[in-house]
Amino acid sequence: MAETRKPVTTIKTPVAIHYNYSIGAGQSAFMRAIREGRILGVRCPDTGKVYVPPRLTSVETASPMTELVELPDRGVVYTYCIVNIKFYDQVLDIPYAYGYIVLDGADSAIMHLIQECPVEEMRPGMRVKAVWKDPKEWTESLENIRYFKPTGEPDLPIEQIMNEIRKKSYA
Repeated sequence: MAETRKPVTTIKTPVAIHYNYSIGAGQSAFMRAIREGRILGVRCPDTGKVYVPPRLTSVETASPMTELVELPDRGVVYTYCIVNIKFYDQVLDIPYAYGYIVLDGADSAIMHLIQECPVEEMRPGMRVKAVWKDPKEWTESLENIRYFKPTGEPDLPIEQIMNEIRKKSYA
């Protein structure tokens, strides 16, 4: 008689990692702006690409980047992951989605939670906007944005996003 096994539904891993991390000047400006309900990127002087969060030097040309750019809290899902397994102290109902979101005007993505969308309707190119916490709760954390949700606007073809980024590539 074959043994019947139950599927894995939770994972408990007693791990703790303690560390100190200095975020530096670029990300400090980003976090100060987040505390004010704004999102900052930085423009590469050579390629014109806008990176969020800001970094001090271009990843393509190593040039210093100092031109801060304020970005909207709307963008497009570049790619996503659906989480189907609970972990210890899980607060979200599964399944839920995390995605890489390219904000309008940016050439790099931020990773964030996507809600108010059934996971079977998730797709690259979906337009999304930020849902912010109450300003009284804001700190210097990307968690000031509770999650992103669909806007209902037409999808943006993923090829179009890639072409826009490629047009700015350093030659």
